[in-house]
Amino acid sequence: MACVLEAPLRMSVLSEVTASSRHYVDRLFDLDPQKVLQGVMLLYLLQQETSSTELRTECAVVLGSLAMGTENNVKSLLDCHIIPALLQGLLSPDLKFIEACLRCLRTIFISPVTPEDLLYTDTSVISHLMALLSRSRYTQEYICQIFSHCCKGPDHQTILFNHGAVQNIAHLLVSTSYKVRMQALKCFSVLAFENPQVSMTLVNVSVDGELLPQIFVKMLQRDKPIEMQLTSAKCLTSMCRAGAIRTDDPCIVLKTLPCLVRMCSKDRLLEERVEGAETLAYLIETDVELQRMASITDHLIVMLADYFKYPSSVSAITDIKRLDHDLKHAHELRQAAFKLYASLGANDEDIRKKIIETENMMDRIVNGLSESSIKVRLAAVRCLHSLSRSVQQLRTSFQDHAVWKPLMKVLQNAPNEILVVASSTLCNLLLEFSPSKEPILESGAIELLCSLTQSENLALRVNGIWALMNMAFQAEQKIKSDILRGLSTEQLFQLLSDSDVNVLMKTLGLLRNLLSTRPHIDHIMSTHGKQIMQAVTLILEGEHNIEVKEQTLCILANIADGTTAKELIMTNDDILQKIKYYMSHSNAKLQLAAMFCISNLIWNEEEGSQERQDKLRDMGIVDILHKLSQSSDPNLCDKAKTALQQYLA
Repeated sequence: MACVLEAPLRMSVLSEVTASSRHYVDRLFDLDPQKVLQGVMLLYLLQQETSSTELRTECAVVLGSLAMGTENNVKSLLDCHIIPALLQGLLSPDLKFIEACLRCLRTIFISPVTPEDLLYTDTSVISHLMALLSRSRYTQEYICQIFSHCCKGPDHQTILFNHGAVQNIAHLLVSTSYKVRMQALKCFSVLAFENPQVSMTLVNVSVDGELLPQIFVKMLQRDKPIEMQLTSAKCLTSMCRAGAIRTDDPCIVLKTLPCLVRMCSKDRLLEERVEGAETLAYLIETDVELQRMASITDHLIVMLADYFKYPSSVSAITDIKRLDHDLKHAHELRQAAFKLYASLGANDEDIRKKIIETENMMDRIVNGLSESSIKVRLAAVRCLHSLSRSVQQLRTSFQDHAVWKPLMKVLQNAPNEILVVASSTLCNLLLEFSPSKEPILESGAIELLCSLTQSENLALRVNGIWALMNMAFQAEQKIKSDILRGLSTEQLFQLLSDSDVNVLMKTLGLLRNLLSTRPHIDHIMSTHGKQIMQAVTLILEGEHNIEVKEQTLCILANIADGTTAKELIMTNDDILQKIKYYMSHSNAKLQLAAMFCISNLIWNEEEGSQERQDKLRDMGIVDILHKLSQSSDPNLCDKAKTALQQYLA
């Protein structure tokens, strides 16, 4: 709405503000925009140095009440620059006025329509807020609440940290006011989240002779309010994930983990169960011992199954409010359960088995893959990915429920964050022992995966090529030809010159799998031989690590195993010189890989072996073999002796 702060003020406005703010607030929530506009006039009064402090304080109170109304109210106030006006008010010497301004700022900042960055446009504001923390318990409560709501991401964390947030807020954890303690705790939970710098600092800070982790543990105790238990568990979780507290520390194993499992139980509020499960999923995500411990605490795996039972059947719910509440949280509950199941099953085969045996689990995941909520879909795919690491489950449950069908559907049209996890899962479903491999191929997976290799997103390129590599392993010739056709020579070269070593290694792995079994080697080299030899030359000449060069030499060894394909090596003196060079390399892995090439080229029982042996002898290969037969490395020594026997036979 338009703001005309210069409008002449009627005396009635002044008298209403001072006489009865309650009556004034009632009018501000009126639907008539003209009446709401009067609220904007308060801003004018608030900023007038000539107004009495009592009047300015009353204005801040009324504006705070107005901000508690609709989001449109807040938007209107923001449009009229309420934040700079209130921040200016904080420079007043009058404590009551400061508190009223802070209370109003708090209400404005916790509104979802207020951009958090408005707090950070001038960093002197942060310094001033830190200084005001010592003024009263109200300034402490409101400022901590503003910080915890406006701290979103590493940039905000760094600004607050650099302005002394840890030192200024730590002592508030032992305040006599519960509200202050709680807001200070919330501040630390957002400051420490995914932030090693803050976490490493917190672990060494003490208040009244007690270290912060010990204070957090006290706040976890069962006799404390639930929000305090949950928030302190979040602080300890962040510190643990950042490496500031060990995963086997008693405060994690005996306090934090059991507290979070408790939060997942049926007697907790739905919101608490969501937060408890999500925090626990984050705590145990990368540690197998914590995963095992959580899985056997309070029947957690079975307890989580209850998360899928909301909303309860409509006939059982007579209370419309309750149904509305259940519906609102049903998505969040399913998302949290999937996340926690994904973390629980990340490493341990027995845990995965227990999860899959939980009632209707696979059906729930399959349903989750097609939910309207992106967050639930992502969590369901993560859960599926975690379970797909199990060879046993790929052969049984995944096949029984034809999981590949909804997964392929997800891959057709999804945001990148879902595509990354879904394509990782597909990589596992394409392993040679997976019964899903065949139907996935028939459903057009090659085209889909080839398109992923062209993505600008690195993780998608890696997963696309990785899945193709798994697909090509021990595959029939038609599939291999389809992969090469789908990729195109141009794209293959693009991948082989990718700046990321993972992409390069997976592409070489794909080539190696394509060039296996003689008829396949000969067929592929007859159609793509020139380009493949070109690519091999480029890599052997480039600045690449040992693993990349070893993989490339192994591809050459496979080509050398072909019947007609080996001629592409024998007629390429440049490649032969490179093989000779790597036979004398300082790295044994590269020497061994080069020796495999030579062995395949000189093998006696094959046509043309005499001519090949003579050519390689003339190049000095036999002399190198004699040297290597004296090597202290048993592998090299054996391989050299075996090769020399081909010359003697």
